[in-house]
Amino acid sequence: MKINIAIDGYSSCGKSTLAKLLSQKLEYSYIDTGSMYRSVTLYLVNQGLIKDGKVTLEQVVNSLDEIDITFKYNPSKHQSDTYLNGKNVEDEIRSPEISSLVSGISKIKEVRKKLILLQQKIAEDKGIVMDGRDIGTAVLPNAEVKFFVTADLEIRTQRRYEELKEKGYDYSFDKVKQNLLERDHHDTSREENPLKQAKDAILLDNTELTIEELVDKSYQYVQTKINK
Repeated sequence: MKINIAIDGYSSCGKSTLAKLLSQKLEYSYIDTGSMYRSVTLYLVNQGLIKDGKVTLEQVVNSLDEIDITFKYNPSKHQSDTYLNGKNVEDEIRSPEISSLVSGISKIKEVRKKLILLQQKIAEDKGIVMDGRDIGTAVLPNAEVKFFVTADLEIRTQRRYEELKEKGYDYSFDKVKQNLLERDHHDTSREENPLKQAKDAILLDNTELTIEELVDKSYQYVQTKINK
């Protein structure tokens, strides 16, 4: 029996890493919904539609039909890469510029409506591990297993800081921390499907757990659900 697994949580708390490794362990498909919102943001940036961090609703709505987002498996990474209108944008959408803008774009009702419908269609055949910020509450409210991942802000900042440093970005620890605080505020206070723990979601605090411990803990819980 295959089920759907929803994983929500704050930025840089380890939810995407958990989702990728858990999907591999279960031999399920992994869907990174955050990359979809990042792709929309990248498209708007490339079209010159975001100026001083702002974009008009009319411009966004008019652009949505021009945006096609797909996933293709990358055997060298053992995971799927994100494609925007046929181009691999996996690296571009992870840039600090896109990170600083994506929360604002993801608040837009029309953007969320388009992407949620696409995400729900992807999950129809089950066997999906999907992570984001409203998966358990809005996208897959009937998912058989839901996790909500959190971690201490200082730990999250350090992880993100090291990740950016490895990619060659020169950002201070304080700037990374401020970016996370801003994203947390946007994600939890937006009017359209804000980040919150679903009532039936299992809380996973990743502050002191190794990734192996986190994956093992979640895997054991999933197995109990599958074997019921």
